[in-house]
Amino acid sequence: MSRTYLDYNATAPLRAEARAAMIEAMDVAGNPSSVHAEGRAAKALIERSRAQVAEAVGCKPQEVIFTSGATEAARVLNFAHDGMDVLVDETAHDALWVQAKMHSWPDHPFGPGHTLAMGLANSETGLITQPPEKLDSQYPFGQARADRLCLDITQAIGRIPFSFAWSGADMAVLSAHKLGGPKGVGALILRQGIDIAPLNMGGGQEMGRRSGTENVIGIAGFGAAIEAAMQDLADGKWQDIEKLRNILEKTIEESTKETIFVGKSEQRLPNTSCILTSGWKGETQVMQMDLAGFAISAGSACSSGKVKSSRVLSAMGYNDSQAASAIRVSLGLQTTEDDVRQFANSWLVAEKKHRARVA
Repeated sequence: MSRTYLDYNATAPLRAEARAAMIEAMDVAGNPSSVHAEGRAAKALIERSRAQVAEAVGCKPQEVIFTSGATEAARVLNFAHDGMDVLVDETAHDALWVQAKMHSWPDHPFGPGHTLAMGLANSETGLITQPPEKLDSQYPFGQARADRLCLDITQAIGRIPFSFAWSGADMAVLSAHKLGGPKGVGALILRQGIDIAPLNMGGGQEMGRRSGTENVIGIAGFGAAIEAAMQDLADGKWQDIEKLRNILEKTIEESTKETIFVGKSEQRLPNTSCILTSGWKGETQVMQMDLAGFAISAGSACSSGKVKSSRVLSAMGYNDSQAASAIRVSLGLQTTEDDVRQFANSWLVAEKKHRARVA
């Protein structure tokens, strides 16, 4: 059976540019902390990638700290914030949510001295939490004053315009694999002048912020992938993906009135459709579509095999039955019109059988 991959928000296939950069890096023997020629060659690969990430994100190279991914980068919320409390948007990814929950919370969430943590674009619904041009590091949630703002830009970078320099953010986290880089590498963007305790203690790598020998191969792939992703954005390729997403939703909408498309009238990522059919468990839909040859998900891919009712959708006001019925279809640059039409038709066949069973 042929397979159709429609789970790009979980991870994107490795880009050819990233693969080539990683193969090149495999032939570099030196430790990037060594001062000899081999070490300097490895260090040069890291610095090239640091410049590529900085260019894509819109920050200074010295503001890029390489990590094992966005989840590790989010540990910044648990480090020296001068006694600040951490507030987190209810729809934020678990990487931010759990770290913020580990930190102290105020009894009343209004007043000075807070770090706000939020996702720029939600991985489950595709909703853009704050349009980039409206970000405000002082009052992003109305009355809730924040002295610092931490953004999860993992789903947004390379899909919508963004610049750390003008976003109002003080920190940002991202992962390589969402945009076609390798898994297990990411970055913390830390505004110059903000001091934090090291994410890892040890040899003082990454400007003293994250000790441990750098993942040269992964970092090289990250840099190449994000550079290619930004070129795709500039070339308008995600506008074509948005058209495919709209075809998918229109095809389903024309054949069933029982389905909700979360945030359809709101500003969303161009590739993401969150589909609710109350009473039809998302886990069941994922398995049925998998057997039909389509890879989709029932939410954010946070741990292996975990499927549960969405905290994000519950926070948005959907009831338990609706939240438990959610599936996420996320498209990518390799998705075709045939892919989305075939998926929509297969899903509609399964939906018709579901309605017949519960009638």
